[in-house]
Amino acid sequence: MDIRKYLDATYLKTAEQAGVTAKQNREILTRFVQEAVEQSYKLVMVRPDMVGLSRNIIDNANSNVLVGTVIDFPDGNAPVELKMTEAAEAINNGVDELDFVVNYTAFINGKADVVAAQVKQCTALGLNEGKVVKWIIEVAALNNDQIAGLTVLIRDVVLANFKEADYQKIFVKSSTGFYKTEGGKPNGATPEAIKVMLDNSGPLSVKAAGGVRNYEEAVAMVNFGVMRIGTSAAKQIVDGETTSGGY
Repeated sequence: MDIRKYLDATYLKTAEQAGVTAKQNREILTRFVQEAVEQSYKLVMVRPDMVGLSRNIIDNANSNVLVGTVIDFPDGNAPVELKMTEAAEAINNGVDELDFVVNYTAFINGKADVVAAQVKQCTALGLNEGKVVKWIIEVAALNNDQIAGLTVLIRDVVLANFKEADYQKIFVKSSTGFYKTEGGKPNGATPEAIKVMLDNSGPLSVKAAGGVRNYEEAVAMVNFGVMRIGTSAAKQIVDGETTSGGY
């Protein structure tokens, strides 16, 4: 299997998180995007402030690699207006795909109407601009019933408000990779969580983000039914190595 066409190669560290200067972080990002071009991954997933740089590198290389970014990352609890403003700026900078962090805290607290409204508005913004939209539900913060319920909520909002032709452009995504768990518990995709998502997402696709650490696990996820895999270890996966990293 050519796993590369499923890989959303991911670099989401700020300079502070990487322990480098802003200039050095842009250099890391540049090398990361150049690797993605050389390897022909499906997409690079970067912070919003790196979208323009990534777009330029890819365009100058005449590459088909897509540019994705995260919106309201990593907590997802900003007002919908801020989500949409951040997304609009990324669109202006040339992004192809928008990975919104859903307000899973509001969902946990019983405010399903708040979540439904933001899913409707932000999805409409993305689709109207011809973009793919993914909704990160943060499985590590949820139990299985909540994973199922939030996946169903997103699915039902889409089915009620958008055309069948749009369904292939909308995903439910497992994780940010930045959620802090206790006791060494996984903070990304697990087979159990992905199964719950797949059982409840149709006809929307699922993206498994985080926790996929080698080629065999990546292939297993694809065979399981996911359409994208988010990973900061794309090269290791392609080369048949195993990474110990959290994402």
